[in-house]
Amino acid sequence: MPVVPPRIPVAAPVLGEEELANVVEAVRSGWISSLGAFIARFETEFAAFCGASHAVAVSNGTAAMHLALAAAGIGPGDEVLVPTLTFVATANAVRYTGATPVFVDAESATWQMDPRDLAARVTPRARAIVPVHLYGHPCDMEPILATAKRHGLAVIEDAAEAHGARCRGRRVGALGDVGCFSFYGNKIITTGEGGMCVTNDASLADRLRLLRDHGMDPKRPYWHELIGFNYRMTNLQAAIGVAQMTRIEGFITKKRELARWYAEALAPLAAAGRLTLHPEAAWAESVFWMNSVLLADVRASVDEVRARLLDRGIDSRPFFHPSHTLPPYAAGERRPVAEALAARGLNLPSGVGLTRDDVARVAAALIDALEP
Repeated sequence: MPVVPPRIPVAAPVLGEEELANVVEAVRSGWISSLGAFIARFETEFAAFCGASHAVAVSNGTAAMHLALAAAGIGPGDEVLVPTLTFVATANAVRYTGATPVFVDAESATWQMDPRDLAARVTPRARAIVPVHLYGHPCDMEPILATAKRHGLAVIEDAAEAHGARCRGRRVGALGDVGCFSFYGNKIITTGEGGMCVTNDASLADRLRLLRDHGMDPKRPYWHELIGFNYRMTNLQAAIGVAQMTRIEGFITKKRELARWYAEALAPLAAAGRLTLHPEAAWAESVFWMNSVLLADVRASVDEVRARLLDRGIDSRPFFHPSHTLPPYAAGERRPVAEALAARGLNLPSGVGLTRDDVARVAAALIDALEP
């Protein structure tokens, strides 16, 4: 019988002996819940990585977003401007506060939040902007921050997919008021689940910590100043995170290397106009969380191409459905650029454990899948 090559997943974590040793140390210490030495260490190291003064570890990336919005005072009657082309958790976190998400279209050049559409959608009810650094590429923060300053809006970065990405030389996360990260299993670094808020504002950091732990006064045990949340990270998660921090620069280097390999392998398709490669603006340094392409060939839908890839042992992902088209948010509005991107977008295997031969196999399978 012929040898069937192993399936190539879209993403897979890279874990090793240091992660295992740290978890064993945490278990042996007895501190496995939300207290323990690894939590503070992870916060300190991740804040430094982002160029931020403070970091607050939380249970997951969505919790980070909700916590940041709550700490910024967002609530019922407020509007929060969010990109429509992103994972639905961004809009959901706005709804958790009782506020209303206002969906901003994407720009075709970078696939990120369109600063011009953003500026046009600000109303007197607007209180915050949530730029999302989609698929590892940063938003153009300069015009976004300028719009925020002009209207007195908070800026909460959703950097769940973009650990280490740079906008005009500065790492994302500490460019606005609060930056929010995810450490889910498919992210640049992982703690299984988990998230982080980073900020340069000491009072905001205190507010984030207060809300994270049931609103309990840190100087008066079991005295609750307000209604908070149980959004704490465990010491076990942080133990993995500390080990992952020793790898993060190498992971980013490998992500960018994968993007170069894909660009070389798919150059014939790009030159023929069959697809568009993942862009990178001149002012940006993407971490290519996903290696993404836009299929130009209308003879096959994204779902059909994905099915053909799966037949060849290659996993893939479609782009996110624009949030304004989903049942909880659909109101008959149009965001044409985001809709067009979502209709033709495909995410290819992007795990840092991939080899050049793996990328060549994915590219060959995609070329084959696009044949009539």
